[in-house]
Amino acid sequence: MAEIKKKGWKELAHGDVLEAGTAAEFETGNWRSERPVRDMNKCISCLICWINCPDSAVILKDGKMTEEFDLKFCKGCGICAKVCPPKIQAIKMVPEKKSGK
Repeated sequence: MAEIKKKGWKELAHGDVLEAGTAAEFETGNWRSERPVRDMNKCISCLICWINCPDSAVILKDGKMTEEFDLKFCKGCGICAKVCPPKIQAIKMVPEKKSGK
């Protein structure tokens, strides 16, 4: 029986190993079953969601929160909604609406 040689990290295809801290080339939003929605009337711009988002999907403009999320990268993990201060709860997760193809 032939022995299978495992690939070293230098032999892996691009995308199998990422540079530390970057996912800009890999749009992963199509994994999502839920998406975040922010209520700007409740949001106090504490930036806790921005700090905790593993995909940098929380959008800031001029250092302030926006209503939008970068849905190209948001995986729908719900961390932003979980870390939003409980008395405020400005972010909620809603079912993702997929196109009916």
